[in-house]
Amino acid sequence: MELEKIVKKQQAYFRTGKTLSFSRRKELLLGLKKSILNHEEELYEAFYTDLGKGKAETYMAEISMILSEIAHVLRHLSKWAAPKRVAGTLGTWPAKSVIYSEPYGVVLVLAPWNYPFLLALSPVVGAIAAGNCVVLKCSKSSPHCAKVIADIMEEAFDEQEAYCVDANLDYDTVLNQNYQYIFFTGSPRVGKTIMKRAAEDLIPVSLELGGKSPCIVTASANLRLAAKRIVWGKLLNAGQTCITVDYILVDERVKERLLHLILKEIEKRYPDAANNPNYPRIISMHHYERLMKLITNACSAASSACKAGNLEKQVIGGEGNPTERRIAPAIFTDVQWNDEIMEEEIFGPIIPIISYRNLEDVVEKINDRPHPLATYIFTENKELARRLIRRIPFGGGCVNDTILHISNHHMPFGGVGNSGMGGYHGKHSFDTFSHKKSVVENTTRLDVPIRYAPLTDKKWKILRKVL
Repeated sequence: MELEKIVKKQQAYFRTGKTLSFSRRKELLLGLKKSILNHEEELYEAFYTDLGKGKAETYMAEISMILSEIAHVLRHLSKWAAPKRVAGTLGTWPAKSVIYSEPYGVVLVLAPWNYPFLLALSPVVGAIAAGNCVVLKCSKSSPHCAKVIADIMEEAFDEQEAYCVDANLDYDTVLNQNYQYIFFTGSPRVGKTIMKRAAEDLIPVSLELGGKSPCIVTASANLRLAAKRIVWGKLLNAGQTCITVDYILVDERVKERLLHLILKEIEKRYPDAANNPNYPRIISMHHYERLMKLITNACSAASSACKAGNLEKQVIGGEGNPTERRIAPAIFTDVQWNDEIMEEEIFGPIIPIISYRNLEDVVEKINDRPHPLATYIFTENKELARRLIRRIPFGGGCVNDTILHISNHHMPFGGVGNSGMGGYHGKHSFDTFSHKKSVVENTTRLDVPIRYAPLTDKKWKILRKVL
């Protein structure tokens, strides 16, 4: 089988030690950058075909972030990879204590469809920087992007260094190889399957998963700016973003004002969204129908609620265009914690709004659920923001903004609990794909005799005093 042969070839190449060369790693990353630029126009075409993304969004949210990541790694790689001398102890004196960063071997990267370029190549950059060989599997749900990525990889690397498999290859075949590390981005459901497979051979893993990420808007928030930034973050890629705002929790005193501003912002930024060629499409008919069903069910529930006297429960927007697989932003204005829309991650342009009176109740409700990948807090009260950050476990997030934390390669990006494990970006990617080998380098010019047998009571008394 071709993949099995390639993995064996990578194993053999890794054992030659050639991946340990810093100059070779930098050469590979420069080659990857050059190949990306060579195929830039093809990437724009592929993104529009698969996801309906225009050039500006594709460059901002995908291509520029990889180019920036490569540049950052190239500037700092030599420093990151150099052996680090650390303090010793009385027990190790007079030896030196040194930490070496050592690559694992062959790394498997499993990428999703929603940000098919960024979430495929960002971990590849980290794995190559750390001196590993790489097998990349892109999602078959974004086939045109997967094809261009495969072409980029083939142009930039020899297959013994890094290789992109056919996106249609089944996961069982891809997983059933001899890897030393697995990096997966996707859903918690599939993440559990990946972890089970890795456990069979005790393969270390990073799992970048998802979850229902809340956005808390307090009464002190700058509502105009909150609406602007929430709509921007929510509707990037038509809501098909793992760290998007999944639902809004707003103080009931400012709910109507926030709703009004959100509606104005949507009208301004995404007019006639269902027919707007600059607004991203839903990835597949399966997901289009899933999202439209959520909207239809919510409309039915709102109609029933109105007949029962609850005039607040309503659905605004949500028009669909099945031919183009575009869904206009839909706002569910009076959502309850037990509504259908609150059961699973939405992954689409639907904005549920829950109003609250007591913020402590909100914290408890969030913490009753699996830990989210992101949390967003809008408030002018800095102490309140810090208190919420301390009280709510989440992977990462923003105060008075959304999404931006993923763009800073100085910070690790990753989840916690059900939203994932491990972090990456910048040096954190290098560290993720490096085993930290601790070595005590002793001298032969001096020997401390107290550690040797016989370990008498006299030695015990000395040891009690000095250690």
